[in-house]
Amino acid sequence: MDWKKLFDSIGMNGTKWQWRIIRWQHRAGQIRKGNNPFDISASMILLYVNLGLFTILVLRGAMSGHGMSSILTPDSRTLVELGAQWWPLVIDHGQWWRCVTYAFTHGGLIHLAFNMMVLYQVGPQLEREIGTAGFTFLYLFTALAATVLGLFWHPGIIVVGASGALFGLIGFSVTYFHRIGGHFAHAQRDFMLKWALFAFVFGLLVGADNAAHLGGALSGAALGAIFPISIQVRRTLAPLINGLFIASVITIALSLGLLVASWL
Repeated sequence: MDWKKLFDSIGMNGTKWQWRIIRWQHRAGQIRKGNNPFDISASMILLYVNLGLFTILVLRGAMSGHGMSSILTPDSRTLVELGAQWWPLVIDHGQWWRCVTYAFTHGGLIHLAFNMMVLYQVGPQLEREIGTAGFTFLYLFTALAATVLGLFWHPGIIVVGASGALFGLIGFSVTYFHRIGGHFAHAQRDFMLKWALFAFVFGLLVGADNAAHLGGALSGAALGAIFPISIQVRRTLAPLINGLFIASVITIALSLGLLVASWL
């Protein structure tokens, strides 16, 4: 189709729109190949969503009469309203979206700051290595695995935080870079192990959810043991990985949308 003639015929700048369509087609082709054609990374989008939801948490806490105490110690009711995982609501009321939204809700500024620091340090380099599609699926999959283990470990406890998914990124990196071998890959593996130790010690100090940490780490390590290293194999599996990516984006967006709908 001659896009220039089409837009010229309706009184629009055909040349400008032709270049836009070419750019869109190029981006669509890059997405089909499993590449990220945009300037912003998935790890940074996840970080911004966490920051945005925490801002809403603080504001709702203030409007509920708790003042600014929600910045450091939000109460349980506010956490549940902002998407915390509480299995009785999932099982008895069908609020399955909490299995996702809990990973974007945090129990105070210190909790948020530490988790976002880990995401900022670990996320972008791993995303560059395995691609945006693989990274997004990994993040969601390990977040789900983390909370499912919590169902068997402590089903009556309110759980929040991205640490399950973050331990998933770390667990994945350890097995994945170990498989690659070589000085650089092993340096990456050791870097991730240091973050795991740091996060574990921090978790002990603040009484974090060890079930989520274990579930995330084990599921991430399992994916890291099978994720394709070869570029050729990745291209072959691109339709599968991209399909999982699309399903992950829809799941995250739908879960956050249902969370917002629950406030209305």
